[in-house]
Amino acid sequence: MELKELTRAEEEIMQELWTLNKAFVKDIIERLPEPKPAYNTVSTIVRILEQKGFVGHDAFGKTHRYFPLVTKEEYTVYVTDKLREGYFSNSMTEMMSFFVKNEKIDLKEADEILKIIEKMKNKT
Repeated sequence: MELKELTRAEEEIMQELWTLNKAFVKDIIERLPEPKPAYNTVSTIVRILEQKGFVGHDAFGKTHRYFPLVTKEEYTVYVTDKLREGYFSNSMTEMMSFFVKNEKIDLKEADEILKIIEKMKNKT
């Protein structure tokens, strides 16, 4: 299945489903910030996510309990690749240097990244 980009509202619902793992619409609404969206709004978004292949459900009579079919990691990879391809000429170097130049990475994070790179070097 090819992933599709989510709207902000869809992504917000998915964030809650990834946290909850399985949830009824009312459970999702409880976790959303104020002002809470209407039940029908969330229900509609969840059904759209189901049509897009992100969500499945178990039926309990007329009630459905929803669960993610796409993991947070799978979607993170998709979004990151799309960002790198669309804004950084598909270059990880350009993307990382952008974050460094714009001070989006502090020294502690930079040290952690360097440790990861060292581990990668030692594996080869």
